Amino acid sequence: MKRVVFNQKGGVGKSSISVNLAAISAQQGYKTLLVDLDVQGNSSHYLGFEEGQDQPTVADLFKQSVGWLNRGASPQEFVYETEVEGLCLLPASSALAAIERDLESRYKIFKLRDALDTLSQEFERIYIDTPPNFNFYSKSALIAADSVLIPFDCDSFSAQAIERLLDNVLELKSDHNPKLQLEGIIVNQFNPQARLPRALVDELKQRELPVFEAMLTSSVKMRESHQLQQPLIQLAPKHKLTEQLLALYHELESDALVSA
Repeated sequence: MKRVVFNQKGGVGKSSISVNLAAISAQQGYKTLLVDLDVQGNSSHYLGFEEGQDQPTVADLFKQSVGWLNRGASPQEFVYETEVEGLCLLPASSALAAIERDLESRYKIFKLRDALDTLSQEFERIYIDTPPNFNFYSKSALIAADSVLIPFDCDSFSAQAIERLLDNVLELKSDHNPKLQLEGIIVNQFNPQARLPRALVDELKQRELPVFEAMLTSSVKMRESHQLQQPLIQLAPKHKLTEQLLALYHELESDALVSA
């Protein structure tokens, strides 16, 4: 199962959600891989990866498809084990920005799909963190994935942008990945006491969009977990936000079993 976490808007919690769901997946016994395609590398940093000169990254995986590297290395050679048992990382790199135009001009949009098809033989669950725009890397991820998860951070700007986001996903599905499913919208930064978040979530449901019942609230514990480079399932397994993430994870897995 390959899931991409995607939104064209920044600051909606993509990296936090990607890392924590992947960590929970590993904790639940699945061999899990997290792929970081965001040049900022927030997910990679969260899991303790610091980019170095001699450390291959997802950028190097893309590079070898256009001849920069002629090693013919298998995708497994770009994967690192993390401190979370059962969780591996295909890390981001600052080089992603420099090579994007060349990759796009040479139409290497299917190379990630090919690599993840190979890695799926080893990993039972793959989560893909994407940049906050509809660019070569997010398109590559949507082409490679089985389903898409959309974080929604309960503000009016997110509500205005979601129609365009869904149009882009639907067009890509039609053109390149007919099996891609919209698995659901993840409500993040939810304040149940405030009127606007409740109204925005109700509006999504009235439009018959798939909104997960498990919603994620704000917590300083998430920022603490970023700083300590420990997913919440490790840092604070009994915390309210951890329990919400667990509920979301189990909802995802339950839906996946029904779809199968």
